[in-house]
Order: sequence, then structure tokens, then C-alpha cells
Amino acid sequence: MEIKGKKVLILGGWGLVGSAIARELVTEQPQSIVLCSLTKAQTDDVIHQMKLEFPKTNVEFLGEWGDIFQRTENKDLGREAILADPAKRRVAMRDILDSLNDEILKAQSLYDVLMRHKPDILIDCINSATTFAYQDVYKSSSEVAGALDNFKGIEEFDALKERVERLLCTSYTPQLIRHVQILNASMLRAGTGVYIKIGTSGTGGMGLNIPYTHSEERPSRVLLSKSAVAGAHTLLLFLMARTPNGPIIKEFKPTALIAWKKIQYGPIAKRGRPVKLYDMEPSEAQKLSATLNKDPDARLKGYFAEQKPDDLHAVYIDTGENGIFSAAEFEAITMVGQMQFITPEEIARAVIFELRGGNTGKDVINALDEACMGPTYRAGERRGPALKYMNELEAKHKTRSVAFEMLGPPKLSKLLWEAELLRRVGTSLANLSKMDPEELGKKVTSLITTDKTLRQRIISIGIPILMPDGKSLLRGPEMKIPVFGTSTELPISGDSVDTWASAGWVDLRVSNFRRWSERFKTLVKEVEEIPANDTSSRYDRNRDFWFGDSELNIGKIVGWLFINEDQGLRMSIKS
Repeated sequence: MEIKGKKVLILGGWGLVGSAIARELVTEQPQSIVLCSLTKAQTDDVIHQMKLEFPKTNVEFLGEWGDIFQRTENKDLGREAILADPAKRRVAMRDILDSLNDEILKAQSLYDVLMRHKPDILIDCINSATTFAYQDVYKSSSEVAGALDNFKGIEEFDALKERVERLLCTSYTPQLIRHVQILNASMLRAGTGVYIKIGTSGTGGMGLNIPYTHSEERPSRVLLSKSAVAGAHTLLLFLMARTPNGPIIKEFKPTALIAWKKIQYGPIAKRGRPVKLYDMEPSEAQKLSATLNKDPDARLKGYFAEQKPDDLHAVYIDTGENGIFSAAEFEAITMVGQMQFITPEEIARAVIFELRGGNTGKDVINALDEACMGPTYRAGERRGPALKYMNELEAKHKTRSVAFEMLGPPKLSKLLWEAELLRRVGTSLANLSKMDPEELGKKVTSLITTDKTLRQRIISIGIPILMPDGKSLLRGPEMKIPVFGTSTELPISGDSVDTWASAGWVDLRVSNFRRWSERFKTLVKEVEEIPANDTSSRYDRNRDFWFGDSELNIGKIVGWLFINEDQGLRMSIKS
């Protein structure tokens, strides 16, 4: 695509890859580059660097900061501060676990940033897999298990409740799914045209034998969680890429150490804090006994308090988000046969080349699309005989095979049964498009009233039948809709009945038959616009497809509805 004049947003803009991409973008002359980082200091720093390096550019550098996985009001607090506050923790938990709605969506920091800047291009350089996986669901689970084992009474309930809520806020999959839902909805509303993700394999390209882990367990469960989340993230982006009318989706997965940002001599810091120097005289050595305590005893604590005045200083190489390494550490990890490394500039150039419309062969989403097995010619050829044989068996056993409510969603069964009822009273598509909706309603209601077997086949699979008055319901012991969750009763209102009827009830109200009448008219008009003498390959579904059946084909009708009403089109040029 043309980058010149476009608005670009880079998430993780201060990081190694994010800043390298920003530098490469400048020469493409976008209108603006919005650099978003975790802290204001990081954002100010990268913008300052860009202005120093490109003093004559017309590109506008803008800044955003904060945790894009949190609500706007909490974006600068830090995750632990949010989880430590009972009210904020509860809101964060519900944001992850509840159905996504407008209130949740609009409260998110990511949504806020996208809606204010409306970027044409979004480049995501945040290591999302690390963000989620290093919350450590194993530690949270262990804390909950320990609290349950030692639970002695109601006085400990609040402490147990906090641990459970923290565990729910730490669950990787719900967090990842909610993030992707928010990302997709926000980009659609902002009109973003291209999304590029800089992902990860989780192990720097190494396997289960990776020696670089922060635990005695090898491979580390937390490290493998990072890979699992990264893989799940890719598959969710793969689905997003197959969604019509959305942005173009691409992902790059560097499978090596990314390095480097700078090399210098100075203080060594871990998690933002300088490493303090301690000492212990051999004469003060701790004697090993039956147990080894994690924390030193009182005598040793006092001894350790006598810190050396200087912090640890050394030569180091700064690898950005991966931390700082000594010369020897860097030499070991980058040796051939180990993780090795790739420079951020190489990643940035590949991103820009793809943005221009080039093909690097490194887009993981495209690679997945090419490697996946899709619909085949043989399956298409065998489909016709399978349907023919099923139709013959239906005729032999004098029955109709409509819906069993195993494929899902309940709306599919609802639509198939409604279409079947309409077929029985109106026969063909052409006839149904001309019939009066009220007359259709009366005939279908009469059919339901008099045909016990028909009623049984509908309500026994969990699909209730809403009678014409909108207040009477025929049902079996199970109802697929509504979803009760932990409740056994739900309040009824006009709106809730409309929602439930649309989602999974056979609806005998005249308003529903008016809707079906409009569907039939729309479809007939669509078919009639196909030239009568057209014999080309242009149309997937030509006149003969629709008008060649002597009776309404309910499967075709509902497939058409899922494509057009539910926007459920499969987007793949290979299908």
C-alpha cells in the first residue's frame, strides 16, 4: 500500500523493534507516526530521539503511553496496583470474563488510543505473549490451592476470595481472547487498513531443550506458556485475517534473540532497580543443616544490611525488552547452535517491504494460509451424491432431516426449522416471495398446532416455539436459548423476548413472517438480476441454483442468510 500521507500507530514504539520500524518509516513520508509505550518517560525518550535523528522531516511524531491491556483510567497504575485494589480487581476480572459490550470496549485504553488517532496502519511490537505468560498462572494457582488446603473458617474468606480473583485475572486464554476482540472491534471502528504484529515463538527459535530459563524445571512451564500464548495469538490473528471487511493482517515471528540497542559501561539494573553489592567473609559462612531457608536468619540479615556503597557496574549490551547481557552471556547465547540473533533493522525492513506490497515470505499468517488444507475438489464432487442419498432415505422413511442442534449455533436450528415450516405451507421460493406474511403466519401456526410429531422434533432438541401472541411458549425440558449461566431464572421483558426469539426460538409472531417475506423478496430480486442467458463462471449461485429446485431448499436458504445477514462469509480465494 501507499505509506506516504498515512497515519501510523506503533505499539511498543520505544522498544528495540518499534523504534527501528519508526526510523524506517520516516523515509516513506507518512503523515504521522504515533509512538505508544508503557511509560511517559519511554515515549518522551523515543520521540526525542526521532526528532534528533530526523530534524528536517515533515513527519509528525506523536506520543501515547500506558498499559494498553487495561482500562484508560488504570493505564498508568501498573498491574499489581490494580489487582491490589478490590474494586479495580473486580472490574478487571469482569472485563476479561463478561461478554464484550460497548461499555467494556469503550473503557479500554487500546480503544481510546485507536479512536483518537484513527491510524491507517497499526504496527504492534508489544511482546503480548510475555505480558500474559509471565503473570504466572502456576504461581496464582498454587496460592489458591494452598489457601484452600489451609482454609479454616469464614474469617479467612476475604483472603481466599482475593486469591481466586487474582487467579481469574491471570488466566491466559480469556485475557488473550478479550484482547483480540477489543483489538478487532477497535480497528473496525477506527477504519484501520493494515495490522502488523511482531510476534514471538517464545523460545527464541529453540526447542523444548532450551537451556535459557529462569527455573530449575526444564523446560519451564512459564516459558512454555509464553509459546502457547504466542501460538494461540497467531491462530486468532489467522481468523481475523479471514474476516471480510476487516484490516489486512500480517505477523512476523523472529525466532532468534533480537539485538541490540546500545553497548556501554555502567550500572547494572534488574527490573528497573540497581543490583546492590553484598559480601560475606569466609569466616561468616552459613553452616548447612537439615533445612535451607529462602531468607537469611536474623544474624545474616543484619550482616547483609552492611552493603557495599557501590552498585554493580560492568560492560553490557542492551537488547531492549530482553534485558541487558554481559559480554560472555551475549557470546554464549548468540553462538552458532544456540539462540543466535537477528537485528531489529532487519525486522523493520521486512515490515516496510510488506507494507509496500512486497512479498518477504516471512508473513506467518500468509504461510499458515498456504500450508493449511482447505476445501477440495474431491469433497465437492462427493457432496452431491451424499445429499442425494440422504434425500432418498428421507423419502423412503417418510421423514425430513432438518436440524438436531449439534452443529450450532441455536440460531441455525431456529432458521432451518422456520424455513422448513415455510416450505411446507408455501412450497417454493417464488411462491413464498409473493405470499402475504399474515397468511403465512396463520398457516404455519395451524401446522404447529395440528402436527404433534413436528412440534416434538423442534422442542425436543432445545428450540422453543414462541406462539403468535408473543407470550406463550412451547418448550421441552432443555432450552438452548437463553443462556442461564449460574442463574436459574431470568427476567422477561419485550426486549429480552425479541433477543431470545432471534437467537434460538422458532418465532410464530407475524413480525417474524414479515421478516421472512422480505428475505424471500430480496433473494428473488438478487437472482432475477442475473442475466437469463448467462452461462459464464461468474456466479457462484446462478438462476438454476435457486430456481432449479421444485421446493424451497432450506439448507441453501440458511446458508445464504448466514453469508448476508450474519456476515459469515468464508474469506479465502482458495475456497
